[in-house]
Amino acid sequence: MNDELNPQAKPTPQARAQPAPQAQQAPQAQQAPQDNPEKDPEDWVTGDEPMTGPQRSYLQTLAREAGREVDLDALSKAGASKLIDELQVVSGRGTGHGT
Repeated sequence: MNDELNPQAKPTPQARAQPAPQAQQAPQAQQAPQDNPEKDPEDWVTGDEPMTGPQRSYLQTLAREAGREVDLDALSKAGASKLIDELQVVSGRGTGHGT
């Protein structure tokens, strides 16, 4: 009787599943921290795009704390970033000391 057709036949040593060889992992190179100088928002490639959701949310919080009304629909990413910097000073957030 042919073993391929007999489900009760014992598999040969070659047919038994062999564990997969461990993949060699290359050691991760140590990279020096990269300086990320702050760019002027006017120089951002995406600065003219609408502000992001997190920018909108943070601006709402900052404007409320600073007692300012802000037209959030008119701001670009770059404009939102500049206003965040301004309102952080007024509200005392992000300056290391509160008001």
